[in-house]
Amino acid sequence: MRRALLAITGVAASTTALVVLKGAPGTSQAAQDRPVAEAPVVPGGSAAPDPTPGGVTPSAGPGASAKPSAKAGASRTPGTRTSATARATTAAPRTTTSAPKVTTRTVTGPVVSYKYGSLQVRITLSGTRIVDATGLGMPLDGQSGLRSDDVQARYSGSSGEVVAKQSANLSTVSGATYTSTAYKQSLQAAIDKA
Repeated sequence: MRRALLAITGVAASTTALVVLKGAPGTSQAAQDRPVAEAPVVPGGSAAPDPTPGGVTPSAGPGASAKPSAKAGASRTPGTRTSATARATTAAPRTTTSAPKVTTRTVTGPVVSYKYGSLQVRITLSGTRIVDATGLGMPLDGQSGLRSDDVQARYSGSSGEVVAKQSANLSTVSGATYTSTAYKQSLQAAIDKA
């Protein structure tokens, strides 16, 4: 009974010492390697005998076994090896840092008037990256509509030149100079707002 009490007391003291010395954030390596200064006290007032390197305690009298107890390996002092089970139960909790969530937002540039009408550009951003662009309010009829279609086809969409270049530094669409210029002006203002 006395040995079981000593083994349980030793395990509790060792676990507490491991948690305090190894698990506290900000402790230095010197503090972590410091041995426990006091030996556990046996009921009756005397200090418990130190275990020998093999984990065998000196025999307490006739008929006592020289075999190590089942708990002897778990009651070692900090700085020595412990079993995987003991390490798993006394390990400090790990903190995980997850990547920040990327937010998707939409920014619309101002309405720009030009020779064939007016338009504005709306961009969609994921984080700081442009993932989509589209021209709004562009002329739909006649030659102006054809120019608008050419500009939309070149610049807009998730695979357009705006997404590819991530800027308003776009090549001018041939035959649609005024529409291209107005698109780039509204786009630049939208990028500046983003």
